[in-house]
Amino acid sequence: MIAAGLLLLAVGAVDLLRQMIRAGRAIAFAVAAVALVAVSAGLDAVVAGILAVAVAAIWTWVVPETGPARAGLWPVALLALAAAACVVVAPGRARPGLIGEAWASYRPGESVSIDVAVLVVGCLVFLLESGNAVVRIALRSEMGDRATGEGDREAGEAAPPTLKGGRLIGPLERILVFVLTLTGAYTLLAAVLAAKGIVRFPEISRDRDDGDRAEYFLIGSLVSWVTSLAAAFLVWWGVHAG
Repeated sequence: MIAAGLLLLAVGAVDLLRQMIRAGRAIAFAVAAVALVAVSAGLDAVVAGILAVAVAAIWTWVVPETGPARAGLWPVALLALAAAACVVVAPGRARPGLIGEAWASYRPGESVSIDVAVLVVGCLVFLLESGNAVVRIALRSEMGDRATGEGDREAGEAAPPTLKGGRLIGPLERILVFVLTLTGAYTLLAAVLAAKGIVRFPEISRDRDDGDRAEYFLIGSLVSWVTSLAAAFLVWWGVHAG
């Protein structure tokens, strides 16, 4: 489970750094990699930390910031399979390392281990900016050059001034779906998803004859929701497997 958390944390962190830093990225990536390996050592999971850094490096190459992904949706599928495999192969650990021992003294409940905490943090970091990349890849794969609407704005792409706000709505929406799913607040979750459709309806109803806006909205929203639900299921699985 700790390997899955470190894997998602590394990929999410590198995408956040790519979004926030324009100059001196190599230094920022190196510092982040060293910090992640150091944390992994404190968690008695150095090998998992090194592998996570390697996967994040590959992710930055196959999933560029703009334009179509070099390998389509395959990187996303392989990352999901790798995270799931980590939970299956190593659901829990008897030796959580120094950080784990410190966490055991202050953790907010007997059922919340350091491995679960790292997995939750990894999912949250991944859903912020890497979730945008997943949406962008899906839109580019399905719509090609027409992908310049709602989903791309949720993925951080420049787009015409229609269906505004997706750049902020996307990450917040994914975090809400993730948290509400884990806490079992399904009624509130349904209300949040319905509210987005209601708010967007006036803009979508003025769509052109080709229906691009509606298609952007549906693909972008559905992929975003599925990503959040998959992350929540991974945490649920990790908790119950451990």
